[in-house]
Amino acid sequence: MSGMITVFWKELADNFTSWRFLILFALVFGISILAIYIDAQYIKEAVTETRFVFLQLYTTSGQALPLFIFFIAFFMPIVGIALGFDAINSEKNSGTLSRLLSQPIYRDVVINGKFLAGVVTMAIMLVSVVMIVAGIGLRIIGVPPSSEEVIRLMAFLAISIVYGAFWLGLAILFSILFRRVATSALASIAAWMFFIFMFAFPFFTQLGQLGLRVMQASPITLFWQVIMVLLVPGARTLGQIAETGVGGTPTSALSVDQSLLIVWPHLVSLLALTVVCFAISYIRFMREEIRST
Repeated sequence: MSGMITVFWKELADNFTSWRFLILFALVFGISILAIYIDAQYIKEAVTETRFVFLQLYTTSGQALPLFIFFIAFFMPIVGIALGFDAINSEKNSGTLSRLLSQPIYRDVVINGKFLAGVVTMAIMLVSVVMIVAGIGLRIIGVPPSSEEVIRLMAFLAISIVYGAFWLGLAILFSILFRRVATSALASIAAWMFFIFMFAFPFFTQLGQLGLRVMQASPITLFWQVIMVLLVPGARTLGQIAETGVGGTPTSALSVDQSLLIVWPHLVSLLALTVVCFAISYIRFMREEIRST
C-alpha cells in the first residue's frame, strides 16, 4: 500500500507540473469562463422563468458558444488521453520503468498508482471548473442553488469523473500495447474521433437495430444521455429534451431518484466500459515482459 501511495504522489506531482496538463487546464478554464461571460445576458433572460434556475447555467446555450456540458463531453476525453497515452511506454523506452520495478515495488502498484493519480487529477480539474462557473453564475443571476440542484451537480461531477476515467484507461491501454509514444497517441485520438463521429453524426441508426446498438455503446453517447437527464430535471427521455429544448425545463420535474432510475442502465454501461478498459490494461501490463535498456 505504501508503494502505491508513493507512485500516486509522484504521478500527481508530475501531472500538475507538466506543461501539457497546465495548457489543457488553462484552456478548459478559459473557455468555461468565456462561455459564461459571453452568454451572461442570454442565460439571465433564459432562467428567470424556470424552476431549476441554477442548473440552467450548465444547460443553457447562448448565441456565441454551445453548452457548458458540451465542453465537458468534448474536453474530458482530451484530458484523459493527455494524461495516459505515454504513461507506460515513455518510461519503458527511457528505461525508468525497469529500474523502478527493480525496487521492492510490485507491478500492480505502478499501474494502479498511475491510474489513480490520473483520475484524481481530472477530478480536481473538473470540480474547480464547475465551482468557478457556479461562482460566476451565482454573481450573474443572483439565485443560489437549491439542495436538489446541488445533489444533481454532485452526481454530474461523479459521472464526469467516471467518463474521464474511461478515456484515461483507454489511453493507458494503448500506451501498453504500443511501444512508440506517437503510435499510442494516434490510436487514442483515432478512438476519440470515431466516437465523436458516432455521436455527432448518428448515421448508424439507419443501419437498423445493430447500428443503433453500436451507437448506444459509445461512451460519449452514454455520458451525454446520463447528464442531460440529470441536469434537465423534467426530462424523461432524450426525445422530450429535444421537444422542450436543452435549456428548457418541463413543468412536471422528476425527483433525483426518478432521474437516476431512468439513466441507471446507461450509467452502469459507462461504468462497465471503464472497468473493462482498465482491467484489460491491468492484465496486459502484469503479463508483459519488461527488459532494461
